[in-house]
Amino acid sequence: MLTRQRNYSSDVVVIGGGAMGASVAYWLKDKTVGSKKDLRVVVIEKDPTYSCCSTSLSVGGIRQQFSVPENIQMSLFGASFIKNIKSKFGPEADISFMPNGYLILASENGAQRLSNNFKLQQQLGATNRLFTKQQLKKRFAWLNVDDIELGCCGGENEGWFDPWGLLSLLRSGASSKGAEFIQGEAVDFVFGANGELRGVVVKLPNNEQKTISFEHCVITAGAESGKIAKLARIGSDDLSTPLPVEKRKRYVYRFDSQGDNPPEINSPLMIDYTGVYFRRDGGSYIGGLSPKPEEEPETNNLDVDFDFFDNRVWPLLAHRIPAFQSVKVKSAWGGFYEYNCFDANGVIGPHPGHSNLYFATGFSGHGIQQSPAAGLAIAELIVDGAFKTIDLTRMGFDRLITHKPLYEIGIY
Repeated sequence: MLTRQRNYSSDVVVIGGGAMGASVAYWLKDKTVGSKKDLRVVVIEKDPTYSCCSTSLSVGGIRQQFSVPENIQMSLFGASFIKNIKSKFGPEADISFMPNGYLILASENGAQRLSNNFKLQQQLGATNRLFTKQQLKKRFAWLNVDDIELGCCGGENEGWFDPWGLLSLLRSGASSKGAEFIQGEAVDFVFGANGELRGVVVKLPNNEQKTISFEHCVITAGAESGKIAKLARIGSDDLSTPLPVEKRKRYVYRFDSQGDNPPEINSPLMIDYTGVYFRRDGGSYIGGLSPKPEEEPETNNLDVDFDFFDNRVWPLLAHRIPAFQSVKVKSAWGGFYEYNCFDANGVIGPHPGHSNLYFATGFSGHGIQQSPAAGLAIAELIVDGAFKTIDLTRMGFDRLITHKPLYEIGIY
């Protein structure tokens, strides 16, 4: 075991063992186990309980309603992966996928953008449907459409699932194929004479430090990815462009409706044009809202601000769903996600200055649904030398250097 050795070697080290890291490990082993290319894969995860992990605290949504083609394609792949989960992990595999769809609402100002996005999504294979104001009112009687011009609702490939269940399957699947998951924290890198990356220094639970050498390294550390990249000297000297991934805290509130005509059990996950969202959660509802930049909470804890619900979330929900004018908050939790300050989209692929360093991070709230596709993409780069399933070249680190952001348009 690692704790008994002075040094440790691997073909691939994955830093971060959440859904993204577990997916990378799963696909690396899936593509190589039993072959001449069989890779030794080591995943480093500092918290095996995943108590603060973005994956385990996620709402678990999946949708194809994006404006960037690569995001649509990754989420279509993710939907197929989820719907066929038993073929990958056996007949007992179940992550409770609820294909209720997403309902995204647009005001008059945003209607054309929503329509344009819908056309692109259709071209790429999504099964969404547009609703006029009148159609929305007829289909969703609980909805106030006074200031709504258009809505788009997803089909069978959209909804939500158990994110912890997906992580558990990816991790166990990777382990069963030979990947090793090690508890520890990456605290430094080992560099060669010419500055090349040769290994990572890991602090173990007993505070002992060990070095793991590698041929390839993948950073999938979620909200900690920016910090890990700095250890690899990304953002300094000749590698002056940093990885712009920072930690953000978001609140999710669980509440009951005490009003008349509440959203029914098969309601979609609704995202209003104000950014407020909700979905059913058994007999209750969960929902929330991203704060304005000046409202961003501290990220040194997972404490919940219940005043934020009363002052910011509830008024928007009550306006959109009259039954929510009377609600009772039952519980809430805080969670972290990795925010890409550059363009709020994932960074997927190698670093141009370190050909053996890869990223799958910065997904800004979309990571859990895109983890199957992004993990496969990284595995393809390492094993095959190129993207094979989805061309994610535009999602790479190069766009940070050349200042070519991939912004989502009219998407929350």
